Amino acid sequence: MRISLATLFISILILGCQSNLSTEKKRTNLCVNPTDFFESRIGERPKILALGTFHFDYPGLDFHKIDDNKKIDILSLERQTELKELLGYIKRFKPTKIGIEATDDWGATERLKKYSKGEIALKRSERYQIGIRLASELNLDTIYSLDASHFAQDLYKRDSIFSNELWKDFDWNGDDPIGKYYNEWSSLNDSLIFEKPLLDYFKYLNSKEVHSCNYGSYLIGGFKLDDHRGADILSTFWYNRNLRIFRKIQQLDLQPSDRLLIIFGNAHVAVLRQLIECSPEFEFIEFDNLK
Repeated sequence: MRISLATLFISILILGCQSNLSTEKKRTNLCVNPTDFFESRIGERPKILALGTFHFDYPGLDFHKIDDNKKIDILSLERQTELKELLGYIKRFKPTKIGIEATDDWGATERLKKYSKGEIALKRSERYQIGIRLASELNLDTIYSLDASHFAQDLYKRDSIFSNELWKDFDWNGDDPIGKYYNEWSSLNDSLIFEKPLLDYFKYLNSKEVHSCNYGSYLIGGFKLDDHRGADILSTFWYNRNLRIFRKIQQLDLQPSDRLLIIFGNAHVAVLRQLIECSPEFEFIEFDNLK
């Protein structure tokens, strides 16, 4: 029986492909899926919904400043109607605990108690409009203050001369040309608040793509100062602050069945998202996936 060269070639090619597939399958079987590995040992983990937001009262303390003509009145009838829809959506998560961007001296739990008793009204800040309002409606008796200072402050107290040298000539924007694109992108984001209701806007803000872009905004400009001075500044200031916030989350008495909602400025959540997602202790919940 004669076999043509073409037939022989195809046969060899098929056998080679099957061999490669078999080898690849063996390699895959040898791999350990880290997610499955930890889930099988830890079991149920506390779920965390990290809600990134803009600051409703526009305190002007962030690096990115919002023009007056792009600010909304969260207390207007239209925005309060949209806010009610947003809060209803967040309730799908069924939070058992709520933490906010505030320090202990802000007295979050005391303000919650006073609001629940009708002794104070809700102010513009998202601490009130989302945090305290939700906690009251869900009959929670505590709000956790999770904000933290950063190591750069400690460093300055210990050695102000070294600290001043470290920060000399530092500029968040620097002369990085990509920074101009970020400024343009941020301005476009600010305008979207007039094109979308709050719920849709928050789904956009909390998308993985926007968080990644926010994260990247700190890796240009001043980050490139000298060989690694900008990197040292970022690590002792912005990144360190978020690491400390995450550490405060770890220190909460969270049970496996707990569902923690944290409410922070969206630039914080861009970093916190990564920390929560990579931690085997917690399960990160996508904002857009609430059922």
